[in-house]
Amino acid sequence: MPGGVTVRDVDAHKFVGAYAAFLKRQGKLPVPGWVDTVKTGPAKEMPPQDIDWFYVRAAAVARHVYLRKTVGVGRLRRVHGSAKNRGSRPSHHVEASGSVDRKIMQALEKIQVLEQDEEKGGRRITQQGQRDLDRIAQTVAEAEGAEDEDDE
Repeated sequence: MPGGVTVRDVDAHKFVGAYAAFLKRQGKLPVPGWVDTVKTGPAKEMPPQDIDWFYVRAAAVARHVYLRKTVGVGRLRRVHGSAKNRGSRPSHHVEASGSVDRKIMQALEKIQVLEQDEEKGGRRITQQGQRDLDRIAQTVAEAEGAEDEDDE
């Protein structure tokens, strides 16, 4: 893909993985001490098994905010929610933990990826954050291009 590759142009799964690896490598994202013990929502029985889940969720939140104008914690709770197993009764959708999504947004604010939107409420992407995400998307697109050439 030539020139201006954006987050919209690359596969979401590959982008989130690449951006999570970038956040971990950079080492600037403040990670709370409770990440190894906390559940991500009331529908879950156990905490996440992946030790880097906080970086993956932060990358997913950054991508989600990038693709939309403003996003609040309530919207993220709905997006990251899941079905609660209620035994023999039918499952119901349950929102995810607001605290986890709030702490991730605050951590992304500290590294200037997100900023608060005073007019509409919620958070929006900053210029610096947009630049970082587009740069990662560019590297993901180049890696995909290299894989396509290897297959031929």
